[in-house]
Amino acid sequence: MKKFFLVSACLAAAFPTVAQKPNYELAERFSAKKVGQIVFSTQMRPSWFRDSDRFWYTWSTSDGTRYWIVDPAAGTKTELFDMDRLAMQISEITRDPFEAKHLPLTNLKLKDDKYFTFDVKSSQDVKDEDDTTKTVKKTFHFRYDIASKKLTELEKAEKDRYPRWAVVSPDGTMGVFVKNHDLFWMDSTSLRKAAKDPKDSTLVEHRLTTDGTKDFSWNGNSYNGDTEADSTARRAVPIVWSPDSKRFAIIRWDMSKIKDYWVINSTSKPRPTLETYKYQMPGEPGPTGTLYVVGMPSGNFRAVKTHAFKDQDMEFLSARATAEDAYAEFPSRKWLGDEKGFYLMRLSRDLKRHDLCYVGVDADSTRMILRERLNTYVETREPKFLKGGSQFVWWSERNGWANLYLYNSDGSLVRNLTEGAFHVEDILGINEAAGYVLFSACGVDKDENPYQMHNYKVSLSGGAIQQLDMKDMDVLAEASYDARYFVANYSRVDCAPAVALFNAVTGRKVLDLEEADLRLLLDAGYKFPERFKVKAADGITDLYGAMYKPFDFDSTKIYPILDYVYPGPQVEANNISWSKGFTRVDRLAQIGFIVVTVGNRGGHPNRSKWYHNYGYGNLRDYGLEDQKYAIQQLGARYPFIDLERVGIHGHSGGGFMSTAAILTYPDFFKVAVSCAGNHDNSIYNRWWSEQHHGVLEKVNQADTSFVYSIKTNQELASRLKGHLMLVHGDMDNNVNPANSIRVADALIRANKRFEYVLLPGQRHGFGDMNEWFFWKMADWYSEWFLGGRKRAEVDIKELNND
Repeated sequence: MKKFFLVSACLAAAFPTVAQKPNYELAERFSAKKVGQIVFSTQMRPSWFRDSDRFWYTWSTSDGTRYWIVDPAAGTKTELFDMDRLAMQISEITRDPFEAKHLPLTNLKLKDDKYFTFDVKSSQDVKDEDDTTKTVKKTFHFRYDIASKKLTELEKAEKDRYPRWAVVSPDGTMGVFVKNHDLFWMDSTSLRKAAKDPKDSTLVEHRLTTDGTKDFSWNGNSYNGDTEADSTARRAVPIVWSPDSKRFAIIRWDMSKIKDYWVINSTSKPRPTLETYKYQMPGEPGPTGTLYVVGMPSGNFRAVKTHAFKDQDMEFLSARATAEDAYAEFPSRKWLGDEKGFYLMRLSRDLKRHDLCYVGVDADSTRMILRERLNTYVETREPKFLKGGSQFVWWSERNGWANLYLYNSDGSLVRNLTEGAFHVEDILGINEAAGYVLFSACGVDKDENPYQMHNYKVSLSGGAIQQLDMKDMDVLAEASYDARYFVANYSRVDCAPAVALFNAVTGRKVLDLEEADLRLLLDAGYKFPERFKVKAADGITDLYGAMYKPFDFDSTKIYPILDYVYPGPQVEANNISWSKGFTRVDRLAQIGFIVVTVGNRGGHPNRSKWYHNYGYGNLRDYGLEDQKYAIQQLGARYPFIDLERVGIHGHSGGGFMSTAAILTYPDFFKVAVSCAGNHDNSIYNRWWSEQHHGVLEKVNQADTSFVYSIKTNQELASRLKGHLMLVHGDMDNNVNPANSIRVADALIRANKRFEYVLLPGQRHGFGDMNEWFFWKMADWYSEWFLGGRKRAEVDIKELNND
């Protein structure tokens, strides 16, 4: 008897028990609403003062919101308000009781570096004409002086000097806007009146054009379905001004070849309504742009020859933002250049050719300064000019990695600024006085996760780069206007977010500013995910991911594994920094699953160009084998993972990938939930599809055309063996519902059983039906992996309030 008991105990240890019951109660505890009530600020964005390196910011915790002013030079952090005193003062003025922890300040703005304005909404009792008292919300306006700490009630809010729909010249004398598809301008007198009352009868509009139409508007290459009310309203127009305010440049786009697309709002009352918008699919004709330089106020239009490629795109470059721009009294956008001319980017439709061009104000054509060519596609960043415009810093992947180069303004190379097998993400700023470029990059330290971003500087004279922040963190930074200081938001998927201030000149940390308050979340039972590294299916390439376990994880049990995917190529699903928006991973795991996210070759631009473009020309299949192989490695590594119960889930591109996976590997992936998937990229938008898959430019004597061919998910419908759920919002004007409907049609014709969930009135992100969808997804996985128990059988009272 004792021997039998010993053998049984050994067998129990060798073969863990299966976790069968879904834990809906634990998942309900971490709904998006509940997490939002216990986790507050996780990142900070500084608002820099105009005339110094000081900045201010807000930070919220379970103790309320506080406001701070930081002086980097002095190394100090000072609270802006005495919150208790401020709450008492506002209570006296509004006659509504407030306390420091619940003081609803809105529309907080710094003015002239000396004072702040803000609003507070208060409940006020008013009487109707029939002497009936009712409670309404009234907005009180306040001014707070920084030096004197004096609070003053304002009769009216301080309004913008000019209306936001006018693109105002740098000298403030005039503003351009579009109405009824044509261009107009107002002088400063009318603009100031319009800021107070846009219906003022004395406003004087000067018409610049008379030929604008819906399909050939002066309002840029808009793909929105403008209503009559939209077109008659005054709106900002995509122009750039010369620094001397004598000219502006505009690109007019002929959209007549772009066909309409539709979604139907079935829930509108009293009748369903049709929504129409412009939508260019892969291979279809594109818009044609014409560049004009317009003299002001004469309104003299001069067309500039720019044509180099069929269906080319053009983009203006803006002058580098300064503190003066940020605190300007009116919105203006200056071109990158001077009063003699400006720069723009010109891209071929297949994105294999990219030119930096210069346009002189009196020239009739562009002049190419620099060109980039690749066999896949060229990606770019805006160049940063220095030394009065005589030189610029250029970002390029020409050597297989993203690096920085210093050029003269005539396009001659001065030197490489960086030259390494790592990825420069972007230029944060240039400090010409100290002679360095401040930039973000990842993959420099080969012992770290290559996606973890860091901040570096390099001399404009060249040389070694210098890391300025902490190791083994994902650091997202924002620099002061002179690039002397930067604020670093840092975290990892398994580490709470925090914020620090650094001096880029000395390379030293100035202050620890904040740390995210996760006390209540941890008290509720939260546990951080775990990072892991596996190999791609080639056995060479490292892949990085995160594993999310149930917070009541029991190592003696075995769990189904769910793979949350996004194929890229612009981003992967694996989280690098911690986020409180973890419904699809952390929360889903609480039902009783191991949930993982992991990258795949071709999934992300922040590694080598080879890695990023691995899937070029094979957009449906390129990432599937790596996902499968990664899960197999995890199953071999961890005994609590059940490789007989493997599920997959994704949204948008992830919806596309998850369906492709269950159809390509039907004996491995048993259950899939595919949301808003672009299953047929031949009817998705041409930018994403053509860029990442490729388009063939065919040139013949008559014309140039573009040919696009890609494999679709519906072609694999006959391979379905497992359990597939398709989910789509019927108002999705990004990935049209036709994508999922085509897969459903193919599955029905192949006599396959599946689930199709239509979310009425919802766009691409599912809007206010996300909570309902979560439980529908939980039911689906629980039904097939955890014994069939559904959420409807669990008494959770707050579903309708969540």
